[in-house]
Amino acid sequence: MLRAVLISLSISTFASAAGGPLEEALAKMDQAAGTLKDLSADLTRTHHVALINEDTVDKGVIYIKRPKSHELLMHVVIRMPDPKEFAYDARRAEVYYPKSQTEEIYDVGKYKNLADQLLLLGFGTTSKELAQGYTIALGGAEVLNGQKMTRLELTPKSDELHLKRVDLWISDQTGLPMQQKLFWPGPNGGDYDIATYTNMKVNPNLPESTFKLTLPKGTKKQFPQK
Repeated sequence: MLRAVLISLSISTFASAAGGPLEEALAKMDQAAGTLKDLSADLTRTHHVALINEDTVDKGVIYIKRPKSHELLMHVVIRMPDPKEFAYDARRAEVYYPKSQTEEIYDVGKYKNLADQLLLLGFGTTSKELAQGYTIALGGAEVLNGQKMTRLELTPKSDELHLKRVDLWISDQTGLPMQQKLFWPGPNGGDYDIATYTNMKVNPNLPESTFKLTLPKGTKKQFPQK
């Protein structure tokens, strides 16, 4: 369950010659990482189940803040079809279900490294940091929503993530991810999640209150890890 929560919130070997498209994309990511303080974006998240060939699509907004290097605040608000909210910091992850007025609280301190590998996929992450968890290869040049992108293929170095591969579509203009696709292993052999970001605003100076859940009085708190 904790892995699902962290996902909801989502270079040891180069595959091209020096100065090629891969290095150019990674250089743009490094440049963006040096200037990114916070951002907001509209979020569309699609979960595909291969066995029944069915998609579930969530729509909402995402807020990210990097107070310091290796620190992350994240708040995801899913507005439709099933409203819920996720909040994450270095200590814990929270999930709020408005229909039942229930909040689930997870201790993520001891899973921080794994959480960072999932949640920092391109948002303020340097190529060096990305390479600590993934082998990076060039997927190719593509166009997404009218913007030129470079698609990167990331293969996890650890089985702890339970991921086959992650694809990142990095904007040639901003060096930030406009889309992420997570491929899952398993008997179905084709399940994946895609997160697409639009209407992105970079460094809008979001207050830290943006990243705290505002819960109604009487909200029930649950601790699934206990």
